[in-house]
Amino acid sequence: MTRTYDQCEFLELDRPRDGILRVTLNRPEKRNAMSNELRRELFAVLEQADADEDVRVMILRGAGTCFSSGYDLTQGSVEGGGERPKRPTPYYTARGIGYWARHVVDGCFRLWDLATPLIAQVHGYCLAGGTELAASCDLVYVADDAQIGYPAIRLMSPPDNQVFPWLMGMRAAMEMMLTGDSISGRQAAESGFANRSFPAGDLESAVLDIAERVAKVPAGLQQMNKRALHRQMEAMGIRNGLRAGTEVQAQAWYTPEVIAYVGELRKGITSALDRRDGQFGDYRTAGRSRSEGEN
Repeated sequence: MTRTYDQCEFLELDRPRDGILRVTLNRPEKRNAMSNELRRELFAVLEQADADEDVRVMILRGAGTCFSSGYDLTQGSVEGGGERPKRPTPYYTARGIGYWARHVVDGCFRLWDLATPLIAQVHGYCLAGGTELAASCDLVYVADDAQIGYPAIRLMSPPDNQVFPWLMGMRAAMEMMLTGDSISGRQAAESGFANRSFPAGDLESAVLDIAERVAKVPAGLQQMNKRALHRQMEAMGIRNGLRAGTEVQAQAWYTPEVIAYVGELRKGITSALDRRDGQFGDYRTAGRSRSEGEN
């Protein structure tokens, strides 16, 4: 019996083929920045779908020009790093220093532990929290020209969910973490962040074809297939490693440079982001002169 899903304001749901539920982040005017309201809907829908016997695989994608530009900084989720956001979050995480990073990692493992395979379909920008969301999925397919990066490391903090070395190895992850530069979809596939990349115009049909193949395996067995691989990663320490990373992330918020930058963000997000990326000439400042990017 087909399950009825909660009505969504920030998501679009459709069933493009038998056994496939497609979930689209639908804030294109904000480059699918993830507010807590959007995240609340997302976790609710994915968990409802996980209990739906008619859903054998889920696809997660973004509307408009990109997958997701990251977390919505306008909602106060980065206030001091260790504080609770001003708006209610979609699930409980214990309060205290390092709250936000611990909350993000909790959410990533909620997706990790779903029984139903989850596929990320990534195009355009996939930045910061967007990378953490995509990395939490079981399979990741990207457009060749997608831009995947974590620019927040330049003036804010290490990632909340430090999954890059687990997926990409030490050297590729280190370069991303010391520069904040983005990589293309092709590079993401070559480095291990993604499974494969496709020309942007072919991405949707390619993902649907792969999802259809995943859906052919009986759901009960597929759950065990997922769990078998996860148990190997957990034996190698991924859960402990990611949770330990949240403690390092929390410390970064108390460095003088980050304290100053958070003060800039409170005064004006656009100007603060322009200053962060202007000297690099990329992301929102790409194509501008250096003087135009700085404030």
